[in-house]
Amino acid sequence: MKVTMAHGSGGESTSKLIKDVFAKYFNNDILNKLEDSAVVPGSAKLAITTDSFVVTPIEFPGGNIGRLAVCGTVNDLLMSGSKPMYITCGFILEEGLDLDVLERQVSSLADCAKEAGVVIVTGDTKVIENRGGEPGLIINTSGVGFISDDADPIGPSCLMDKDVIIISGNLGDHHAAILAKRMGIENNIKSDAAPLSEAVSSLMAQKIRIHAMRDVTRGGLGTVLNEFAESSCCDIELYEDKLPVSSEVKDFCGLLGLDPIYMGNEGKFVLSVHPDDADKALSIIRNSKYGENACIIGEVKKNNGASDMHKVVLNTDIGGKRVIGLMYGEGLPRIC
Repeated sequence: MKVTMAHGSGGESTSKLIKDVFAKYFNNDILNKLEDSAVVPGSAKLAITTDSFVVTPIEFPGGNIGRLAVCGTVNDLLMSGSKPMYITCGFILEEGLDLDVLERQVSSLADCAKEAGVVIVTGDTKVIENRGGEPGLIINTSGVGFISDDADPIGPSCLMDKDVIIISGNLGDHHAAILAKRMGIENNIKSDAAPLSEAVSSLMAQKIRIHAMRDVTRGGLGTVLNEFAESSCCDIELYEDKLPVSSEVKDFCGLLGLDPIYMGNEGKFVLSVHPDDADKALSIIRNSKYGENACIIGEVKKNNGASDMHKVVLNTDIGGKRVIGLMYGEGLPRIC
């Protein structure tokens, strides 16, 4: 059975779609009221994010657009030091989309939300005419997280001198998986799309002095660390031999002339921590789900604003130094 324009009419077909697909998987006391807005318990300090997911193909090795929507939303909330609590989901469906395909995305989204510990509290569905080609869908989300009143500020402007830079795992997996799928290249690379709740909540519970966190998505590690350096008026030194990249992704990058340092992930994050907490933080991440390949990859050199140029420098395997600038142009393909 296919999605038709009648499914977006607001009538019987819409009600049946909501009942047979969305309510089947997004079942909870808040959403079951089916009201235009959700009333939920709150907190004094909130983190709020919104995102839209347009990736093609919508199903790829290691995940799909449904799982990706939760990971992207939850991970953004986690990077502010908040505890993700609620998400909303808006589905824009193209006429002709197979309902079995849609149901797989909804089921995956629900499973990932459960894993991440968030509740889907409200949503929306629209059907649009097919734009040509294989019918697809777009998912829009918003997320709300709670922040403890006594939590220290975390952000790109909070890096300190001698901070240690940690990455939670291998670079480039998601980017490579999407690109390989679109190009029809057969390999064993899978997307790393994953909610980072366990690692981040463990770090917070153990009172690790985290100064900045960011999930490594579009633009890759190089872009994220340039934002850190600019916001904190500091230099960041990386070590090429410490950067974790799987052999499959290395080979894939070698084949296509790509640089893993600019490739995106959907289940990795980079953080800057107090040097005295670095080893403990690394151990916590490695012992959490999805963090087994975490590595210490560099350190912060604070320049106290003495220079207008704040840079990220990679110490190469052959003893040279390479300045890692912002990614230039468009990083293909669209990965989320």
